[in-house]
Amino acid sequence: MPSTDCPKRAILYARVSTDEQARSGYSLAQQIEALREHADREGYEITEEIEDRGYSGATLARPGLDRVRDLVAAGTASIVLAQDRDRFAREPAHGWILREELEKYGCKLLALNDRGDDSPEGMLTDGILDQLAKYERAKVAERTRRGLLQKAREGKVIKGPKANYGFKFNYTGDGLLVHEPEMKIVEKIFRMAASGMGPKAMQTRLYAEGIPSPTGKAMWPHRILKVQMVLNDLYKPHTYDEMAPLLSGEVAGKLDPNKLYGIWWYNRRNVSKNHDSETDGNSGKRYVTRTAVTTKDRNDWIAVPVPAYLPRELVEQARLMIQSRTGLERKHQARQWELKGILRCSCGQNMITNTSRYKDNAYHYYRCKRASAYGPDACPQRMIRIEQVEPLVRDFVFGVLSDPDTIQRGLDSLIQRETEEVREDTDLEVNTLAEKLSQKAHLRRAYQDQQAAGLMTLEELAATLEELEDTRKVLEAELASLERSQKKPKELERDRAVVVASLVASIPEALDNLSGEEINTVYRKLRLRLIPSEEGYDATGVLCTLEPTPRGRRDQRGR
Repeated sequence: MPSTDCPKRAILYARVSTDEQARSGYSLAQQIEALREHADREGYEITEEIEDRGYSGATLARPGLDRVRDLVAAGTASIVLAQDRDRFAREPAHGWILREELEKYGCKLLALNDRGDDSPEGMLTDGILDQLAKYERAKVAERTRRGLLQKAREGKVIKGPKANYGFKFNYTGDGLLVHEPEMKIVEKIFRMAASGMGPKAMQTRLYAEGIPSPTGKAMWPHRILKVQMVLNDLYKPHTYDEMAPLLSGEVAGKLDPNKLYGIWWYNRRNVSKNHDSETDGNSGKRYVTRTAVTTKDRNDWIAVPVPAYLPRELVEQARLMIQSRTGLERKHQARQWELKGILRCSCGQNMITNTSRYKDNAYHYYRCKRASAYGPDACPQRMIRIEQVEPLVRDFVFGVLSDPDTIQRGLDSLIQRETEEVREDTDLEVNTLAEKLSQKAHLRRAYQDQQAAGLMTLEELAATLEELEDTRKVLEAELASLERSQKKPKELERDRAVVVASLVASIPEALDNLSGEEINTVYRKLRLRLIPSEEGYDATGVLCTLEPTPRGRRDQRGR
């Protein structure tokens, strides 16, 4: 319901998108101070000050913004203030969706850099400015990308927050110099690898000697030791003849033919981030950032020469030994662990897989990750043998799934959750999005009229229409998602009897023939989580909340 009791109450909202800004807090403090001054000037009573630290404006899945929406829905404010329009959302379509949602509760979004008003003309002005701002950001990003590529082609390192371990930046920040104290540790790592030690053994040795990792943590991650060091061309010496074909003539001409060089690669990977929210299993949300990394075509890589330090023979021997261990590591991983990623220690860490060999026998365990890394004193949970946990959980879960009454209750619970997640005003949102899609067609003609009147160049018009098309696709995706959310509970309700009958008929026979990997897949689909307890194992899942397993400490401790 619209807020009518306190029409002059405001929520202040600030956001920073990078971890560096979030740590310093400077940008957030500046935004909040500017908003306080505006609220005081306009006579608003501040209801709450809300911040999103380190969250991108490319998504609406933000804890602070969710808090804003909940407060507005409760009728506690008539306006939400932000310093800039892109603090609410960087995508114009997301901004429209958020604005429409809040207006249903009698609340407005206001940014200090708003140019228009609530009239159709004012909304059109702000819409055009949003599209042009996005177009300008895209141009700046492209210019920056091309500039960095050109800098790398000139043989210069692109400076990051920290130089690679064993190196330091030169005084101009575009080259690497050997940092001997760290490089001595790098040489130690290569000598351990060359002697036949694997990442686990090297990790244990470095931890025992008190040598901290590049991240400052006591334990060195396996990936840093193997991928970022031993197999990294940065530490491998290359001759002039090996380097010259990878470089431009100008850069190659600056090298000493009698020296060796490492390679700092640029433009090797595409990194994309997707921000989303998901349920945390306790009727709440958690916000996740998923990073996808893909390797580019090798012809697109750009080589930058850096000083070499290690003997080439040492590097080649270390690489040979570390790569020869791959077959052994894969052999240990060949077992299909049913509870991998499912079993968690009571200390909060994952239970990782562990295989030990004595004479000709192999023994498989689940072991606390913390205890594995820091020793048995770090966590009291002992290793759990597979034969004392996997059959127990398998029989228990499959027995639950084979019970028609349990399936019925699980489906009832699932339908209830799905129904609750469909907001009461979803129909209105669907109608609003459909209306916005219609408005996009009118906006397209409006932009063309702007260009015809000489207010936009053809280049700006083309870019704006392209952005408008992207906005239309976003709206269509939002509309399709809402329509699916409306249909899902109804489909589950309609197909309830068929689903129960099908599962009852197929589960007992099907589960008997599953491999360990397939059983693990079933557990993951059920979102099964197991935690050792004094009574046995506490288990929770999507379809049901499972009681602790009937066996006691014997099964938990593996004795």
